[in-house]
Amino acid sequence: MLSHPPNLLVILGPTASGKTRLGVEAARALNGELISADSRQVYRGLDIGSGKDLAEYEEIPYHLIDIVDPGHEFSLFEFARCFCEAFDSICRRGRLPVLVGGTGLYLDALLRGYHLVEVPENPALRRQLAGASLTELQEHLQALRQDLHNSTDLNDRDRVIRAIEIAEGEKQPDAETIALPELSPLVFGLRWPRPVLRQRITARLKARLQEGLIEEVAALHEQGVSWQTLEFYGLEYRYVAQHLQGLINRNDLFQKLNSAIHQFAKRQETWFRRMEKQGVEIHWLDGDRQPLATLLGQWQDKR
Repeated sequence: MLSHPPNLLVILGPTASGKTRLGVEAARALNGELISADSRQVYRGLDIGSGKDLAEYEEIPYHLIDIVDPGHEFSLFEFARCFCEAFDSICRRGRLPVLVGGTGLYLDALLRGYHLVEVPENPALRRQLAGASLTELQEHLQALRQDLHNSTDLNDRDRVIRAIEIAEGEKQPDAETIALPELSPLVFGLRWPRPVLRQRITARLKARLQEGLIEEVAALHEQGVSWQTLEFYGLEYRYVAQHLQGLINRNDLFQKLNSAIHQFAKRQETWFRRMEKQGVEIHWLDGDRQPLATLLGQWQDKR
C-alpha cells in the first residue's frame, strides 16, 4: 500500500509489449509527461533500433530521449541525475511524471532507491587491471559487489573494468552522490501471453527492417560511430553491424536477431519478477484486456 498519494506513474514491461502507447494514453488522460527509462533511447540517431516511436507521442512532452550523442558513456548515475531534473521540472508545472521503459536497472535504481555515486575514470586503476584475464576481473568484481545489481556487467571486459572502477570509487569519502526525490510510485506492468508476445516481437522486427533499420545503422557508421560502439548497443545494432561487415547474411541477420530479442524479453521478465521479490509492487495489466481503463481505475483508487 502507498503511504502517500502517488506522485509518479510507472509503466514497465518487456520489449514489444506496447509500453509507449499505453504511457502516452495514460499521460494524455492524467495531464502527464513521459520520462523514458530506456538505456538506448537517450542516444541521438538510434531511432528505429531503439524503438523510439516518436510519432506516437503527438502533443505529449517527453524527456530523456535524444539527449546524448552515440559513443558517450551514459551511466546509471547520469540517468538518475537526468531523471531527477525531469521529475522536478514536470512537478513544478503541475503535471504528472510518467516513467515508461524496460531497462530493468534504471527502473530498479529509482524504485528501490539505489545509493548512486558518480565515479570518473581512474587511469591508474585501469592500467593496473590491464593485464588481468576476464575471469580474474570477474572474480575481482564479485568480491567487491556480492550484491551485484547488473549481472550483464560480467559478460564484457570493458564493462567489468568499469564496474570495478565504480565499486572502488564508491568507497571514496568525497564521492558525489545523488539524492533521489521522495517518490510515491504506482507501478504497472504490461504483459501478454508468451505466444502473443513472440508474435508481436517478430512482427515488429519485420516492420523495423522495412522502415530502414539497416540503413539507420549504416548511416551511424558513416557518421563516425565505430562498429565496436554499435556492437555495445546490443540487439538490433549488434546484428545489423555484423551484417554490414559481411559477417552474417540477410537471412541470418533476421533469424539470429529475432531469437536474441525473444531471449532479451525473457531476461526482462526475469528482472521484473526479481524486483517484485525485492519489494516492488507491480500491478500487472493484460495487454489484450483494456489496460488503459484498468490503469486509470486503479490510479483513481489510489488518489
